[in-house]
Amino acid sequence: MKISAQHQFLPKAPTARSAMVMDHFGISFETGHHVIASDLELPITPGSIVLFTGDSGAGKSSLMRAVRQQLESANETVVDLEDLDKADELLVNSFQLPLPETLQLLARCGLGESQLMLRTPSELSAGQYYRYRLAQAISQKPKWIVADEFSATLDRELAKVVACNIRRICDQSGIGFLFATTHRDFVDDLRPNLHVLCSLDGGIEVVSEKSKKKDISQSLATCGSHAVPNPTGRTSLGGIIEAASSA
Repeated sequence: MKISAQHQFLPKAPTARSAMVMDHFGISFETGHHVIASDLELPITPGSIVLFTGDSGAGKSSLMRAVRQQLESANETVVDLEDLDKADELLVNSFQLPLPETLQLLARCGLGESQLMLRTPSELSAGQYYRYRLAQAISQKPKWIVADEFSATLDRELAKVVACNIRRICDQSGIGFLFATTHRDFVDDLRPNLHVLCSLDGGIEVVSEKSKKKDISQSLATCGSHAVPNPTGRTSLGGIIEAASSA
């Protein structure tokens, strides 16, 4: 899949005071966009987990949105966690699934305690509500689920548990996941099929599940023990290209 993405930057209009300061120092008020990637090849396959990581402003969310747009243009059903409505029913009654399947899904998303199942979404904590939205998305059985800032509201240990469960759900259901986040502490638990690492200098590193397996097999052949796999190959985009125009 070829991906082209750009990040728009639209700063707030300056106040009278800040405009005077900007004029004094000869600073112009600009809007424009950064080109994050142009015709970047990503080997994305149905039913896989694709993880975009990087610091804020590195372009991970823009890349993920570009992938989402291509999937939707190919008539793939995509559910974004941010687009889900908050239901008013008890958690256990808020899914269009048989009860045993509902209980299993809630448990997989870390909401298996009986007192949680008998609460409404508005009664949940921020972390619990995030897990509920994951369960909501999974219950719709789409082709892909999209989540920006994945696991940001979760306790870090819980994030690892949820990531491990999502890996199992992906393997069992065939649902694909697109995640963007600044966190990397759960990568080993999530085991993404494709990990796209974005850096602020404009470099993009693509690590696939196949390349990891290849590195592990080579390490076993040479030293007899597992070594941490090194990413194979770096796709450098020559830095982030800025295209700005005065407003």
